[in-house]
Amino acid sequence: MTSQRTRVRMIDRLRKQNIMDEVVLTAMNSIPRHIFVEEILASRAYDDVALPINFGQTISSPFIVARMSELLRAGSDLGKILEIGTGCGYQTALLAQFAQEVYSMERIGPLLARTRTRLRELRLNNVRLKHADGLRGLPEAAPFDGIIMTGATMHVPSTLLAQLAIGGRMVFPKGSQEQNLCVIERNSDGYVEATLDEVKFVPILSGTIKD
Repeated sequence: MTSQRTRVRMIDRLRKQNIMDEVVLTAMNSIPRHIFVEEILASRAYDDVALPINFGQTISSPFIVARMSELLRAGSDLGKILEIGTGCGYQTALLAQFAQEVYSMERIGPLLARTRTRLRELRLNNVRLKHADGLRGLPEAAPFDGIIMTGATMHVPSTLLAQLAIGGRMVFPKGSQEQNLCVIERNSDGYVEATLDEVKFVPILSGTIKD
């Protein structure tokens, strides 16, 4: 259930679900998703479901990961990306395949420590991890060509929007009980927001947890 053949079946299913970006699909085919979930759940890693990863967090389904990545890429490779909510690191590892630099922020210290070890084993030299409140962004590394948020919010802080480069885009789930994927694009005149698919995410929270 963790073989390359299982990964290929996941990719075939994503194509049937109208994921069209071959760069994203190729990247997902190359990453062993099962190492990012608990060993007891490894046999379900390639199913189209979200799975718990402890600390009250989840790894999103392959479709959601692919969809958000496809929206962020918008057909072009990216220079610098900010990920808010590192989680288990699967989305981070995927972003590293088509971005020059990935900065990823996680508020839960013990979760980030585990993820840091896992990503180090994959030798992803273009990933920078930080234990911090992601809702504040990372102004010292801004501006970003893309920002992706892996938890739901009711609104995006202006300080975070300011870190998006002109021509850049942000992908995030918006809402509380009812949620949708949203894309914000920044142009020379300001920001344009589009509301897309219905989704279900855990909420993004502020602050940090050390242990």
